[in-house]
Amino acid sequence: MCQIFIRANTQSYEATTRSIRLHGVVTSVRLENLFWDTLEEIATRDALTVPQLLSTLYDELLLHRGDIPNFASFLRVSCLRYLALQAEQRIPRDLNIPIRSLDAHAVLRGLRPNLVQDALTSAA
Repeated sequence: MCQIFIRANTQSYEATTRSIRLHGVVTSVRLENLFWDTLEEIATRDALTVPQLLSTLYDELLLHRGDIPNFASFLRVSCLRYLALQAEQRIPRDLNIPIRSLDAHAVLRGLRPNLVQDALTSAA
């Protein structure tokens, strides 16, 4: 079993810090390269740059929650959710289909309660 995991390209789990601007404030986010690659894929689907995607996610999360205690952890979870939802065929693997074009209610309908918060009353 471990061979599946230990044979990962070492560059994929090296961390990289990127500077981004959120609401006019420059901050840095440190993530493993595999997460940056996944964020790049998500951003590309919606014709965004990674900084634009992060800014959008930050704004929407701030609007939904009112605070953001750990943005880097949120980004990691977002990447894992994206990949899991693709594996469950809830998000198409076709990278030409933008995420913003998907019906969030349909994508999240029927997920286990520990994977989705409340009803999508404030979903964008």
